[in-house]
Amino acid sequence: MLVQLKHNRLMNRLSSEDRIKVISALIEGCSVRSTVRMTGVAKKTVMRLVLEVGAFCSHYQDSAFRNLNCRRVQVDELWAFIGAKQKNLTPENVARGAVGDIWLWTAVDADTKLVPSWLLGDRNAPTARMFMLDLASRLSNRVQLTSDSHGAYLRAVEGAFGHDIDYAQLQKLYGETSESEKRYSPAQCIGCKRQELIGYPDPKYISTSFVERHNLSIRMTNRRYTRLTNAFSKKIENHAAAVALGYFAYNFIKIHRSLRVTPAMAAGVTDRLWDVSDLVAAWEASERAEERAA
Repeated sequence: MLVQLKHNRLMNRLSSEDRIKVISALIEGCSVRSTVRMTGVAKKTVMRLVLEVGAFCSHYQDSAFRNLNCRRVQVDELWAFIGAKQKNLTPENVARGAVGDIWLWTAVDADTKLVPSWLLGDRNAPTARMFMLDLASRLSNRVQLTSDSHGAYLRAVEGAFGHDIDYAQLQKLYGETSESEKRYSPAQCIGCKRQELIGYPDPKYISTSFVERHNLSIRMTNRRYTRLTNAFSKKIENHAAAVALGYFAYNFIKIHRSLRVTPAMAAGVTDRLWDVSDLVAAWEASERAEERAA
């Protein structure tokens, strides 16, 4: 959410109906090329649309997710790559915009399933600090926070929340796997180690199950996160825009199966169910407002 998305005003104007068709395909996990085939919209136009609507989605959610009354939050990181995997980076593909491995840091409210904060960056201490500062700025009360055992979290949580938080880490313990399963299959989880680090977290809520399940939703609905395919992003701007659009659809448009409402409705951010047409209408109203201001 903190990634600033460039707004391209040179895009060929599509009708509202065509915009709805393109966005509907993308948020259901279709690739750019399949969206082009289904809608008849040119590939470059689809990519420009992603950048523009992604910028709007990022700005809208940044403004809407403030003073949230969350009680239990789980955080995790999700790997992807831009242009090429880190080990395959060359000066040539770096010149074309490749940046290698990138991590999506994400927070999930365990009760409402809202994703109030996310950040794209490296899996290091400075990125963890930025992520936690952003998360803390959106909460109105003390929360119980659970993360995995990644070492960058502890100082980041202390720096963002001080002692006004109940924080614990959950470390999963894995057994050995056979040689044939090491590449594509995770090792068998044989236990969990819980460590209470700040405050007084309730042991029965020390869990990362919801955020890990959310990671699966991202890989199933955002084509750029599909494993073992060539559907990766070529530029960081496109990747950030697609993530912002995907989270808008997740938070405001798609009904959560267990809640029977959207996460934004469950969290009290909105009192109605959004549709793709509502997103396009709000985006176009924002465009008109910017044009009048210019």
